[in-house]
Amino acid sequence: MSESDIQEYYDFILPLVLDAGKIILQAKDIKGELKNGLDCDFVTIFDTKIENILNKQIADKYPNHKFIGEEESSGKEYTLTDDPTWIIDPIDGTENFMRQMRLSCISVAMTINKEQVFGIAYNPNMDELFTAIKGKGAYLNRERIYTTNQKDYTKSLFNYELSIGRMSTYFYNLYMFRLKHILPKVMGVRCFGCAVLGLCYVACGRFDAYQCDGLFPWDAAAGTLIVREAGGFVIDSSGKDFDLMNPNFLATSSKELAEQYLQIEREADEEMKKTLERKSNFVP
Repeated sequence: MSESDIQEYYDFILPLVLDAGKIILQAKDIKGELKNGLDCDFVTIFDTKIENILNKQIADKYPNHKFIGEEESSGKEYTLTDDPTWIIDPIDGTENFMRQMRLSCISVAMTINKEQVFGIAYNPNMDELFTAIKGKGAYLNRERIYTTNQKDYTKSLFNYELSIGRMSTYFYNLYMFRLKHILPKVMGVRCFGCAVLGLCYVACGRFDAYQCDGLFPWDAAAGTLIVREAGGFVIDSSGKDFDLMNPNFLATSSKELAEQYLQIEREADEEMKKTLERKSNFVP
């Protein structure tokens, strides 16, 4: 696939995303329904409406392209192939949106040959458009952005999606043990319930680091590319290479900062393992 093809796809989808933002701005009487059997995962008619509009216009223009999306793929198996694939989250931060908080966005990314080639994240409430095309840098409202390049974790502002701890006992333990080790060491910790914007905030320097486990491809496809194109570093939270189809990520403003956070988290994970083993072996 040529650079001109990628640019064509980007130029096609960008105005559609901006136009879809009007649906968020005009939304009233917002009510959500639980999905996937989780009591903390909501979908609204506006999520479905935006995804259907984008999918239809893309399919009409490019009928051979594939889709992976939050509502499109909900409860289904999905596989990333070499074909041009659109990865869409119609509203990331749905709970924020339902409560009329301004931290939500539309996220669209494309992969070709299983690689991310561009990402778009648009927060219409703040009129902030984050974009990146692979190899061409990251932008906020068409102005180039960069990470802070912070290399000292004691001076870093860390975004940590603690609400994921509600998903299972495993994630609860993972997040609590890591927080116990991280909180005393860093400048501050934030949590605001929108993975895509959390990544974009690392890219533009509002955060120095962001770590989250237990997400889906549409939560990370656009944002992780935007971080990398802004000069940041993205790795699996276990220390392995980042896997878009199993996106447990640590995104930081520099590689050095990632290494420091990984060291802290390995210490936390080891304590968690030993503590849980002691509990399982305890006989009253």
